[in-house]
Amino acid sequence: MLSKAQIKRISSYKESKYRNQDKVFVVEGVKVVNELLNSSYEIETICALKQWLDDNSKRINNKANNIIEVNEDELKKISSFSTPNQVLAVVKTPLPREVVSKDKLVIALDQINDPGNLGTIIRIAHWFGIEDIICSENTVDQYNPKTIQSTMGSLFRVNVSYHNLKSYLQNLPEDYPIYGTIVENGENIYEKQVQKQGIIIIGSESHGISDEIIPLINNPITIPNFSINQRAESLNASIATGIIVSEFKRRG
Repeated sequence: MLSKAQIKRISSYKESKYRNQDKVFVVEGVKVVNELLNSSYEIETICALKQWLDDNSKRINNKANNIIEVNEDELKKISSFSTPNQVLAVVKTPLPREVVSKDKLVIALDQINDPGNLGTIIRIAHWFGIEDIICSENTVDQYNPKTIQSTMGSLFRVNVSYHNLKSYLQNLPEDYPIYGTIVENGENIYEKQVQKQGIIIIGSESHGISDEIIPLINNPITIPNFSINQRAESLNASIATGIIVSEFKRRG
C-alpha cells in the first residue's frame, strides 16, 4: 500500500523538473518494465499489482530497493496513462556514457519536440545497431513518459545524451562526415556515396535543421519526393530517420 506522500512524490515525476531534481524517471507497463529488468539500470521502487508480483517474484529479487504491492486505484493515481498496466517502476537516472563516434554512425537530433517521435527514433537506432544519439539541449526529454513508452524498451539499449549541438559539431575533426537532412539542395540519399561513420542530423518536425547548424553540415542529403503532383506533406522526423538509417546500413 502506498502512503499519500509516496503517491504525491511518484506522481510528481510526470514533470521533468521533479525528475531532474530527484534524478529519477518512471517506467510503466509489463513490456517496458520487462526490458528494464533485463538491463543494468538501477531500480529504486517497483509498484505493482499482486498478480504481477507473484508472476515475477524470482526476477525482481535484488532488483529494486523497494517493492510495493498496490491495488488498481493506487496504480491509477501514480500512472501517467489513462489505463495503467500492472506495474510501474521508479528508476535512477544513469550518467550518460561518452559518445564514441569513431568508425560508427551516430544520430544527432536538432530540436525534436514530439516525445513520440523521439521514442520511435530511439527504437529505430536500437533496431539498426546505432549505439549513440546526441540531442540538442532543446530536444524533448528522453524520460518523458510518452517517449519512454514509444521506445518499447529500446531506451535501455541506446545511449542518449544532451549537448550544445553547435559546439559539439564544431569540435569534431574538420573532415568528419556530418550528414544533414535538408529538403532543398540536399543530395539524393539513394544516389549519394555515404560512409560507415559519421553523424546524421535530423531536424525538428516543423522547422527542420536550425540555421546555426546548417553551415556545419558538409554532406547535405535529402529523401526525394516521388509524389506525382509533388504536394505530399514532408515526412516526420522518425520516418525520415528510419529511411535514412536503413539506406546507410543497406550499403554499409
